[in-house]
Amino acid sequence: MKTPQTLFLAWQDTHSRSWFTIGRLTYDGTKYKFVYTQSVKEAQNICGFEPLYSFPDLEKVYTSIHLFPVFSNRLMSRSRPDYANFLQWLNISELEDDPLTILARSGGERETDSLAVFPCPEADEKGEYQLHFFAHGLRHLPKCAIERINHFVSTEKLWLAHEFQNPHDTKALTLNTEDHHIVGYCPRYLRSEVFDLIWKDPSSVRLEVERVNLPPTPLQFRLLCHITTLCKDDFRPFSSPEYQPLVIDNIITASGYY
Repeated sequence: MKTPQTLFLAWQDTHSRSWFTIGRLTYDGTKYKFVYTQSVKEAQNICGFEPLYSFPDLEKVYTSIHLFPVFSNRLMSRSRPDYANFLQWLNISELEDDPLTILARSGGERETDSLAVFPCPEADEKGEYQLHFFAHGLRHLPKCAIERINHFVSTEKLWLAHEFQNPHDTKALTLNTEDHHIVGYCPRYLRSEVFDLIWKDPSSVRLEVERVNLPPTPLQFRLLCHITTLCKDDFRPFSSPEYQPLVIDNIITASGYY
């Protein structure tokens, strides 16, 4: 498994429930760098987003030899007795449990704030992009849907469907089985990019079950999904303006406090 070198930070407005990609974390093997992205201005203008305490200036590039606490605080301690189980939920081996891989796979979501983390995928030797995510919205599903999920097998095929009449999200994407069970939702902070991929070429996107974690695993880690897409015509995922840095100079060294 190749360690992701770029992660995006998404923020959800608690009132509108809208998600915005507000920042980008990169790692060059020596130092970490964080910068706000273009979408932070939209979050600020529409929903009143306030800069994170760790990164108070929107127009600075922050660097550190240590992972910034806003990210490291989303990692489970290796000393916890359930750490090995957690790696199994993520389908990550103990040899691959570096911080960026764990954050990319887990999403880093916590009940104490409205932030989430997701990776920027890189093309493999076949020219394909791989992306993993845990299905959202399972607590809103009927019991029969959860039972269906619990009987999934690895690599079982799923389909994405546009729920365009959803009053809360007109781009909502449901995860569906061949026998037409809705078994969750694509995370909102991913759905615009996935929606665009499907709109351009539905046949280029393949969605499969990666792993099912049976009870008592929390629902948020129940269904791990795997998307594979072959981007044609030089299209690159997460390359639109909203994911681009707000600034690219004025580098400062971060203190490392959150």
